[in-house]
Amino acid sequence: MKAGAAAIKAAIIDLDGTMLHTVPDFELALNGMRAEFDLAPIDQQTIEPMVGKGSEKLIRDVLLLDYDAGKVDAVFDQAMAAYQRHYLAINGERATLYPDVIEGLRAMKELGLRLACVTNKPIAFTLPLLERKGLAPWFELVYGGDSLPKKKPDPLPLQQVCRDFGLAPETVVAIGDSSNDAEAARAAGCFVLTVPYGYNHGMPVQTINSDGIVNSLLAAAKLISAHNSTSN
Repeated sequence: MKAGAAAIKAAIIDLDGTMLHTVPDFELALNGMRAEFDLAPIDQQTIEPMVGKGSEKLIRDVLLLDYDAGKVDAVFDQAMAAYQRHYLAINGERATLYPDVIEGLRAMKELGLRLACVTNKPIAFTLPLLERKGLAPWFELVYGGDSLPKKKPDPLPLQQVCRDFGLAPETVVAIGDSSNDAEAARAAGCFVLTVPYGYNHGMPVQTINSDGIVNSLLAAAKLISAHNSTSN
């Protein structure tokens, strides 16, 4: 992060691929949906590059493995309803916390940072998942992919958090695993840090235009602390 820049006062943290490994949940829900269409199950390696653009894009991409675009349009609503039913039934069942997530959130709170979770996952999935995994108490604000008119990589959700917190974007850092997070942060005027273990649509994390790669949320907290100790 830039030397001499303003101190960081808040962090906006992504969910899938940043705090939680959720592809095992997607595998269960998507294959439950596919079974209703008599389609063969798909594995986590197939699913992982598709994660992160929101449920609508995920369902379309999964159906396009077997159907042409016209057929996808014809069955989309039915498939989405089936997927949502299956996902709500298993939400968080197989998802696991990445290392040092809770420790990182605690360290950020101890630095006095305000915390928001912004994800492209629908809010109806997001809130119970945060509760189930013990993450909900850490966040003052939570926005899902359908909470606002636009989702990441559009900057709107990050801009909304800055407005809600009453903070200038240059005092806020976004932390995520994909280009969605970085593009949204850049457009909003926020700092952005990326973790190397997430999904990023199958692309290397090194291709993301960020202010640094951090191995965990705890490492991010330490970097923010170091930045703030030298900031204006």
